[in-house]
Amino acid sequence: MPETAVSAPGKAIWADLATPDLEKSKDFYSKLFGWEPQVLGPEAGGYVLFSLNGKTVAAVAPAQEGQFPAWSVYFGTEDADATAKAVESAGGKVIVPPFDVLDTGRMAVFQDPAGAFFSVWQPNKMKGFDVVDEPNTFSWAELNTKDTATAEAFYPKVFGWGMKKNPGGDNGPAYTEWQIDGKSIGGEMDTTTFQMEVPPFWLVYFAVADIDGAASKVKELGGQVMNGPSDYPGGKFAVLMDSNNTVFGLLQGEQ
Repeated sequence: MPETAVSAPGKAIWADLATPDLEKSKDFYSKLFGWEPQVLGPEAGGYVLFSLNGKTVAAVAPAQEGQFPAWSVYFGTEDADATAKAVESAGGKVIVPPFDVLDTGRMAVFQDPAGAFFSVWQPNKMKGFDVVDEPNTFSWAELNTKDTATAEAFYPKVFGWGMKKNPGGDNGPAYTEWQIDGKSIGGEMDTTTFQMEVPPFWLVYFAVADIDGAASKVKELGGQVMNGPSDYPGGKFAVLMDSNNTVFGLLQGEQ
């Protein structure tokens, strides 16, 4: 598996799961993706790294009191404190101010003006994902929101992102690709037409070689398929819930 350089400002460089049942989540993702859990020392507060073929791909930790169980996406930054100031200046909220995580890096948690949570990571010893866009690794982060106008004013101010607009096909919602130097690094889905009422959130997608097989495996492991697998211009996607009812996505590239 080739190592991919992903530690770059503005890009998603890490994802972790806050879960109400650590052992259940470790078992689910280990069986679904072939991930191997690595339990860190007591100073890490129960944080567990996942690796695939020796490459670090994600992590899981016990949800803190009052924390909503969810996958979180971290965007790279060279200066978490400066990003915090940019978030506030653009109308967002600093939920957890920047702080050092041992000697691995510096992080912060924010909320955009419409309510979606996201985090940043300023790398030190821990650079982020070792590999992405390979089967069973992180592939995409997508903002789901009804207030696209607010998001499209906010994130470019914070990260300098550009935008590529894609009209919705078959009367579907429009789709925006966030870009850095003309390369797409994430997306935005307009959820105005969705029947289910959900708060704005960032959806984390993982790549798979066989999305139909993976979706079936999710059900075998006690999860649910919420949407798909469905075709999109780049392949197939599906939105699922794991065995702890936490939402995540799967992507399969064109064959």
